[in-house]
Amino acid sequence: MRAEIDGAGQMHGPSVASVDRRQMLGWTAGGAALAGLSSPAFALWQAAERYPALRAYIGDYVSTRRLPGAIAAIGFGDAALDSVAAGTIAFDSTRAVDSDTLWRLYSMTKPITGMAAMLLIDEGKLRLDQPISDILPAFARMQVLTSADAPIDQTVAAEHAITIRHLLTHTAGLGYTIIQRGPIKAAYEAAGIVPAQVSRLSIPGISNAVPAPSLEAFADRLATLPLVYQPGARWSYSISLDLLGRIIEVVSGQPFDAFLKARIFDPLGMVSTSFRVSEGQADRLSSNYAPFGGALIPIDPATTSIYRDAPAFPFGGAGLVSSARDYDRFLNMLANHGELGGERILSSEAAHIAMSNLLPANIGTEGTLASGDGFGAGGRVTRADSPNGGGIYGWGGAAGTIAFVDPNRKIRFGGFANYMPAESYDFQRHVAEVFLEDMTQR
Repeated sequence: MRAEIDGAGQMHGPSVASVDRRQMLGWTAGGAALAGLSSPAFALWQAAERYPALRAYIGDYVSTRRLPGAIAAIGFGDAALDSVAAGTIAFDSTRAVDSDTLWRLYSMTKPITGMAAMLLIDEGKLRLDQPISDILPAFARMQVLTSADAPIDQTVAAEHAITIRHLLTHTAGLGYTIIQRGPIKAAYEAAGIVPAQVSRLSIPGISNAVPAPSLEAFADRLATLPLVYQPGARWSYSISLDLLGRIIEVVSGQPFDAFLKARIFDPLGMVSTSFRVSEGQADRLSSNYAPFGGALIPIDPATTSIYRDAPAFPFGGAGLVSSARDYDRFLNMLANHGELGGERILSSEAAHIAMSNLLPANIGTEGTLASGDGFGAGGRVTRADSPNGGGIYGWGGAAGTIAFVDPNRKIRFGGFANYMPAESYDFQRHVAEVFLEDMTQR
């Protein structure tokens, strides 16, 4: 049996309850730490023992059995990937966590889908402010609920067309089963408009709705349901990156997952990133856990993981599995303004636009998961007045992962663990802050 959840997922022990909207990312904290990374003190730090705070932080999680294992992956400029890891891929495994361990990314899939759309914009096959009804005509005359919890037949006409920009920035007015309540949530679940997969198990508090059988069916069914908000009116976390996956496959003429492989994963050497874990890679997959009665229980054991089967469709918002090494290659491409190892994925201009604030001018993010920052192509972007400076781009996932790239300073960071909900521990919220602490100790 399948259960679905995504980005801001929340579960509570001893039983698992529904999700909430708590803060998901912690990488904007840390004062002006990043600003000092070009200083002489940083050069001295590079020659000294690295990451003592990170080693202690991750080691404590493992030694106290709050996690079986975790890793932080760090990249500076053109230097080789560095990492701090501890523990094993599962409590019942002796295989050590390393840079090639496989993790469920959940919403860290969104930046990849966002960049795939930017690739098509770069090639002139899409436009940022193009109505999506040009590609999917069923979205031409959308209805909007009179309130977020209204019956689905209480609607008014949409005042504006949904655009590609809206989908990239969660401003299309679409809903999300992990956010919405009431009739629209029930309608989404009945139609299979669900964000991802979690487990074969039936888990209390997590929907067992059956996903739509394909991205085409997903989009067609979504078009028949009302929007939750007027397009372009507000930031609201949503299913929009999944819908963008359907647009990508229509415009490109390739299945969405095949497009990602051909245009991003293969050129970047991301050999361990996919929507399904193959038999040849299954021994590197970590187990996913949830707190239950003061302990962690496996909700998706690696040996029987739901990710060993093909998903109903490739979830562009939350479906990928990847390694710290692979995801760093994606971040490194962004740090290099669209290019890595001679392979150009995006033009420098397109990469810059993708990691800039793409929100419509009238929309802020105060009080949302984006917490007052801007939003780019599928990921949060710090503003110029942020303590760490502007242009830092990234996002996190429902199972404790987090990653960001600072293309101005060419710094990449990823924190990887698999436990749900991410808010159960402070790992996702604080692991990047601990990294910044290490940066300021020298």
